[in-house]
Amino acid sequence: MSANAQENNARRLKAVLDSLARAGQETKVGGSAVLAEAIGLFPLNAQESELLSGGVPRGHKTLTAATTRLVKAGWLVKGRGGWSITEEGLRATVAFPDAVSLATALAEGTPVPAGTPLPEQAPAEAAAVLVETVQLVDAVEQAESAEPDRTTADSTGKGSEEGTEDGTAGAAAAGLPAAPEEAAYPQPEAVALAGDFGTLMGCPEDWQPKFDEVQMRLDPADQLWKLTVDLPAGFYSFKAALNRSWDENYGAFGQPNGSNHELHHPGGPVTFRYDHRTKDITTSRP
Repeated sequence: MSANAQENNARRLKAVLDSLARAGQETKVGGSAVLAEAIGLFPLNAQESELLSGGVPRGHKTLTAATTRLVKAGWLVKGRGGWSITEEGLRATVAFPDAVSLATALAEGTPVPAGTPLPEQAPAEAAAVLVETVQLVDAVEQAESAEPDRTTADSTGKGSEEGTEDGTAGAAAAGLPAAPEEAAYPQPEAVALAGDFGTLMGCPEDWQPKFDEVQMRLDPADQLWKLTVDLPAGFYSFKAALNRSWDENYGAFGQPNGSNHELHHPGGPVTFRYDHRTKDITTSRP
């Protein structure tokens, strides 16, 4: 890794810890969102943007691997519900206030000095916005989980649709306006759920959008591409790849060639939904 790439990665790692500190010790945040924010603050250079064999940008994989050092230091906890900062991690943001000092502490195994205070709390206005955002996300997730699942998974892991959803139940439950009906929205010829679980779905390889097993199915009623699969418990990464190739693909937050979506899954059926209007993927469990 070049010196410039090392510096950028150190800045991103500091941004990850700072982002979790702003959220607070009691708040769990999606790992993909935290990584995407860090990369947004310090964008990948040309070399870091190169896609590896799995369709993952080199810089994103490097940053993901680097976060394990935060876990080893006892500053970050990765769980099924998301990522959260520990009290020692909060103190680390004070003890090591910049990217260089943080990177050095991690490399040398330097603990947080005794007596280091906790960081000052975020301004009330910023904290209120954060709480409101978390509550909104929770409401949407609860509404989606309360919806009856209308899909089943066969023995190969491919989804078979038994009905359709209009997508309005979750929005109403969350106090959000229902999406307007659209007779037809221009759609790609195919959408694949390409990720590190391809072999679990019957594919010869992971991260290959050309196989039938990972193709999603368009529901004309709500214009969403869907696939339900039965996965064992674990941590998974994936993207939406269009037309059976990587020429056009979308990651977290619908970003072209963006960071991987990530899923901490307790095991069992999970439904993936791709919306070509937003280029984003959502998940829900029965």
